Amino acid sequence: MKTLGTNHIAHHNSTAYATSADFCQIFDSDMNRLYLLAFLLTGDHATAEKCFVLGLEDSKNGNLVFKDWAQSWARRTVIANAIRMIHPRPQLAMVDHQSRNQSGPGKHAGTEPRAGAHLETLREEVIAIIALPTFHRFAFVMSVLEGYSNREASLLLDCSVAELVAARTHALQQIGGRPELHRKLAGIDATGSSLADAGAAYVTRVMSLLATPA
Repeated sequence: MKTLGTNHIAHHNSTAYATSADFCQIFDSDMNRLYLLAFLLTGDHATAEKCFVLGLEDSKNGNLVFKDWAQSWARRTVIANAIRMIHPRPQLAMVDHQSRNQSGPGKHAGTEPRAGAHLETLREEVIAIIALPTFHRFAFVMSVLEGYSNREASLLLDCSVAELVAARTHALQQIGGRPELHRKLAGIDATGSSLADAGAAYVTRVMSLLATPA
C-alpha cells in the first residue's frame, strides 16, 4: 500500500510539469512572438530561426518545468540560445555601433521583418531596435521588453549591473531620439519632455502590440 501511495503521488506531481507536447503547442501558437523575440535579439533572420528551433529543442529536452512557467521558460530558452550564438559584449558595443553607422541604417542585413502577425505594424519599431549596438539591443530587450531584473539580466549576459544599466539607458535614448518614432509616440507620451520618456512610451507601444493575440 505504501508503494502504491508513493506511485500515485509521483503520478499526480508529474501532471504539474510541462511535457514535450506542451512546449510544441507553445512554440506553435506563439510562433510569431517567439520568432520576433529571437529576431530582435539577433537582428538576422537565419540566426533567429536557429534560435527558435534550438529553443524548442531545449524546452522539450531540458529540465522539468512547471506548466505555469512553461511560456516564460520557452522565451528564456530562445534568449539563452541567442546569447550563445551572438556573444554580446559591452566592450564591443561602440565598435558595433560605429560599423553600423558606416554601412548606413538601410544596409544592415535583417532589417526587413518576416511576414507575420503584427510584424508589418511594428516595422519602424523593429528597425529601431535592430539599429542598436548588439549589447545595447540585448540589454534593452531582456531588461525592458522581457522584464528581467538587473541582476538576472547581467548574470545571463555575463556583465556588471552598471554595464547593463548604461546600455539600457543608451538604448532608450537612441530609440527615443529617432524622429519617425518620436512623432509616432507623441500621442502616447503626454509629456514628451525627454528622450527617455519617448523611449519609455515606445516600450508601452511595443508591449501592447505583442500582447495582442496572434
